[in-house]
Amino acid sequence: MQYLIDASVYVFRAYYSMPDDMVDDDGNPINALYGFCRFIGDFMEQVRPEHVAVLFDESLAGSFRTEIYPEYKANRDPAPPELKRQFQQCRRFVRAFGLLECAHPGFEADDLIGTLAIQGRADGIPSTIVSRDKDLAQLVTKQDVFWDFAGKGKLTYDQIPHNFGVWPEQIADFLALAGDAVDNIKGVPGVGKKTAIALLQHFGSLDDIYSNLDTVHEVNVRGAKTLGLKLETHKDDAMLARRLTGIACDAPVVRPETGLRPTTPNLGAINALFDEAGIGMALRRQAERVSDLMP
Repeated sequence: MQYLIDASVYVFRAYYSMPDDMVDDDGNPINALYGFCRFIGDFMEQVRPEHVAVLFDESLAGSFRTEIYPEYKANRDPAPPELKRQFQQCRRFVRAFGLLECAHPGFEADDLIGTLAIQGRADGIPSTIVSRDKDLAQLVTKQDVFWDFAGKGKLTYDQIPHNFGVWPEQIADFLALAGDAVDNIKGVPGVGKKTAIALLQHFGSLDDIYSNLDTVHEVNVRGAKTLGLKLETHKDDAMLARRLTGIACDAPVVRPETGLRPTTPNLGAINALFDEAGIGMALRRQAERVSDLMP
């Protein structure tokens, strides 16, 4: 099993959940760094993975999705400087901790995770995707696991519909139909989540829906009589959205010759980072414990 960690989710979680008065000697916030380091340490102590990678988002400005649709995620405020600084510190920590970390200006962490999942699958290695983002559940097969660490817990392929309404292979289609306000994706006007779920339960996929518009009125949802016309009118919107909601599994990620095996943490580098940030002994002792667990 390989564990693919959606780092940005947990950096943001720490940033908004840890006290913002946690600062270094120069007054720079360290709340996201501290919370993220604790998460990584807890994960490594609890799981002791043989294969793991930590994937970050780098920049939306030049991603292939903004080239397709400039308004993609344009509704989001830029990360404040103090958080950008902590993102770099978090990446530095991951490297010092002996874990593969990666980001790419043209692809999101989701795409890096998808690429590594496909590569692992080709080698017969299933993936546990560690994230809170339902978008990543589209990667889950019957051999994989979606794990909301410190949240809802682990979900298998068969449990995805109960939690997200559709099967993993339908999630990108679902988001294309219903839209995704978080990512500023419009979808089809007038098609909400319940209607999108009903359509996919009835037809199976976005392509099959559009191949059978003449029978859409048979779907048991409110407004079914006018639904076919809405879908036909906004087909271009739906197809554009689908190009945005699908995870790209061909990102330029090079798997090291050693695979995703963690190496022994560099305690000197970790302590140097913690000295700069004014972080005390608890996380240092945790790093030592993880180091002792390494073969």
